[in-house]
Amino acid sequence: MSKTEILEELPRLTPEDRFGIPLSLAELDGDGWLNDHDPPTNAEKSLLAARLAAYEQNPDAGSSWEEVERRIRARLNPLD
Repeated sequence: MSKTEILEELPRLTPEDRFGIPLSLAELDGDGWLNDHDPPTNAEKSLLAARLAAYEQNPDAGSSWEEVERRIRARLNPLD
């Protein structure tokens, strides 16, 4: 099957099937998306370490996925 045929077939897939496509591609690519030639900077490493420490200190401080999704949907559909 050609790339063109695959792209033409995508709109016919169910939302559930489309959701699985990126997951399947990630499995095929493995860790290929990680770029060893562009490692995180010291500032990025410090930020990650600080956020991990904050999480470990208070893991319940964040929002649940349901709450985050509700806020996003409210912003996208303010009339709902």
